[in-house]
Amino acid sequence: MKLKQNSKAASVSFKNVTKIYGKDVIAVDDVSLSIEAGTLVTLLGPSGCGKTTTLRMIAGLEMCSSGTVEIGDVDVTTLPATDRDVSMVFQSYALFPHMSVLENVSYGLKFSGFKKNEISERAIAGLELVGLSEYGARLPSELSGGQQQRVAVARALVLEPQVLLFDEPLSNLDAKLRRQVREEIREIQQNLGLTVVYVTHDQEEALAVSDRIIVMKNAVIAQDGTPRDLYDAPANRFVADFIGEANILPCEIAAIKAEIAKVKIGDYSLNLPSRGLDKGSALLAVRPNRVIIGKSKPNKNLPGKIIRLTYVGNHLEFTIATEFENLFATSSDVNSEFKVGDDVAITFADKGPVLLES
Repeated sequence: MKLKQNSKAASVSFKNVTKIYGKDVIAVDDVSLSIEAGTLVTLLGPSGCGKTTTLRMIAGLEMCSSGTVEIGDVDVTTLPATDRDVSMVFQSYALFPHMSVLENVSYGLKFSGFKKNEISERAIAGLELVGLSEYGARLPSELSGGQQQRVAVARALVLEPQVLLFDEPLSNLDAKLRRQVREEIREIQQNLGLTVVYVTHDQEEALAVSDRIIVMKNAVIAQDGTPRDLYDAPANRFVADFIGEANILPCEIAAIKAEIAKVKIGDYSLNLPSRGLDKGSALLAVRPNRVIIGKSKPNKNLPGKIIRLTYVGNHLEFTIATEFENLFATSSDVNSEFKVGDDVAITFADKGPVLLES
């Protein structure tokens, strides 16, 4: 038996959902969102932003104070977790230590109306899907952290839930394992057509696995879009700073013509989409890999001095002092002739710098 495309995968929607703890602690504040069936959407943000509370309200582990939660076409706002067709993969794995791997994967199936032979077939298929078909007889303590996480994923998958939820699933793994397991989760999600809601505070992880990312800050949605949307066109300073790294520079919009702004930073000027901004003070967000370092020259550019240079294997990292801010830049040219103390001329790539409200 093999696990097939999940025909039960369902959409998720929040309509003006608020969650208040006690008298005045607002964890989620009037949030509306929509997640299409068969997609992987990540809730991303710093600690305390409301992302985990949002996930728990989908699961039915928390009830919203107001608003409506729907899974598919069903209003589940008041339904307990046991009456929602969802499965959750926890940060702590939550495996039963006294049960074998196969017994752990089989556990939920025993309460879902499956016959004994089908339970065994599904559990074996789930382990095969996550590459652990030879580990069924082992105890969780005999597995690595990455393998334990895969067991937790298999246990959730075999139930074929309408929605599969992940709560910081990779935070206990080292960097190499995180990359490997996130790729496996993404591949399984796409192959089975699962609806997945994934919570993390790791920006790289979110960019790597998501169809869409919902960035949360202070209990509200700061921006909702594709990974490329959020990276290349952040809506505000918080998103620009939080998704990857960004240099944020004060600038002046000198003129606007046909929605193209002439932007000045000292004597350096460039033309960028105005993004609805008017003439006057603004901010410019520039990703480190969009900073171009050239030899010092009197032409129109941003003069600077290299004050730090770090070799990190596949690229160089520069810190460059300018009259406005220190800039962080990266270069794939690991054989660059630049060194600390060099005067340089800074320009920015044609695509990449983004105007933000000041």
